Amino acid sequence: MQTVVVGTSGTTADDVIAVARHGARVELSGEALAALAEARSIVDALAAKPEPVYGVSTGFGALATRHISPELRAQLQRNIVRSHAAGMGPRVEREVVRALMFLRLKTVCSGRTGVRPEVAQTMADVLNAGITPVVHEYGSLGCSGDLAPLSHCALALMGEGDAEGPDGTVRPAGELLAEHGIAPVELREKEGLALLNGTDGMLGMLVMALADLDRLYKSADITAALTLEALLGTEKVLAPELHTIRPHPGQGASAANMLAVLKGSGLTGHFQEEAAPRVQDAYSVRCAPQVAGAGRDTMAHARLVAERELASAVDNPVVLPDGRVESNGNFHGAPVAYVLDFLAIAAADLGSISERRTDRLLDKNRSHGLPPFLADDAGVDSGLMIAQYTQAALVSEMKRLAVPASADSIPSSAMQEDHVSMGWSAARKLRTAVGNLGRIIAVELYAATRAIELRRHLTPAPASQAAIEALRAAGVQGPGPDRFLAPDLDAADTFVRDGLLVAAVEPVTGPLA
Repeated sequence: MQTVVVGTSGTTADDVIAVARHGARVELSGEALAALAEARSIVDALAAKPEPVYGVSTGFGALATRHISPELRAQLQRNIVRSHAAGMGPRVEREVVRALMFLRLKTVCSGRTGVRPEVAQTMADVLNAGITPVVHEYGSLGCSGDLAPLSHCALALMGEGDAEGPDGTVRPAGELLAEHGIAPVELREKEGLALLNGTDGMLGMLVMALADLDRLYKSADITAALTLEALLGTEKVLAPELHTIRPHPGQGASAANMLAVLKGSGLTGHFQEEAAPRVQDAYSVRCAPQVAGAGRDTMAHARLVAERELASAVDNPVVLPDGRVESNGNFHGAPVAYVLDFLAIAAADLGSISERRTDRLLDKNRSHGLPPFLADDAGVDSGLMIAQYTQAALVSEMKRLAVPASADSIPSSAMQEDHVSMGWSAARKLRTAVGNLGRIIAVELYAATRAIELRRHLTPAPASQAAIEALRAAGVQGPGPDRFLAPDLDAADTFVRDGLLVAAVEPVTGPLA
């Protein structure tokens, strides 16, 4: 099993995915343990002073004006966790919760939070035991961090609330900790607050969305190339010199991917052989690199934001290297929320152009000789008519999901927290959008491969043929009479989502950008 070592200087996207999705083991570095102990000594010294320090010896938020006496401070820390664990709605996915916990541990280990080493070790132990606190869909406003989701995780560290065990069964967290020999933590000054105050949920979902979108954008380039072939289009618009004069990196990468897939095709460039010769392809085909490329460049910006966040220590207050403990606003989720929304917009547009290509494949008036709806016996058979309906419904939802969450703000905490990011909401809708985008690409792939196979007198590119053969080997059937279509579409979705389309093509094309 892979081991991820957490130090003081942040973490990487690969480490987040290893822990969240693949159950990698987590260890604390000696450097992190030393930094934790040093920062804790500063907090202990401040706690012993009569002057109030926010988060150490005061209440929180709008209640920060009350100075809390030493005998009540442990209760204060327990109470903030209990009261903030106020989420509602369906459970959040296991991988999201593991990413959330790991990223909070990353910040704790920075030595900027004042949490004791034993609390950080307990966080690692819970992850390593495969115990996943129950976190709910609703509760975070994305400011002061993902408070409610993180509170449910902190509650489990205290041996309270519910959690899912390694076997997938939800049980009281205290029972699961006991079974794995993990002692519940007894929180001290500042620790409850430090476990709650971060952008970890939205960041974890951003990191995983970027990994998924990287695969889907490559898949979209492949399917666009297959559709271009199926429509007897021209690959001349993909020439590198055309994209050099408009030097957006993503556009150039998408065009290069499509050109690599189309190399050696016998279907492209048949404009002058048709009854009504074409001069150029429709926008949905001709502009595929421009649209997918703009999305790729949006991903590059989002990845830069994620990298900065992964290197950050987000808490309030923070322990600074010179020993000061200072309040700040670094918990505000705006940087992450914006890019989550940007990605949802780009994904919606990529889904939209994919659906337009699919519709063109099915329309006998625009498909350049293909049968209506790619049916075996049109009229008796409906072919892929309703597959496009499903794709259109997904695109319509993608457009709704593209409405920015970060443009909204609802004041809270008696107007103390009067501007919030809604970054958690942006992340939740992006996860839905990413899943829908995979399905949309799968429908285009299903239609394009069938259409190519119906061009029996022409030979597709070797990479296209490799994609078709791999798809058929995965159980997705080719042309023929009408059949129960949902299983084929579901198998095509799995083929795209699991990266099998990219894996089938790259041995022919070389690595795609």
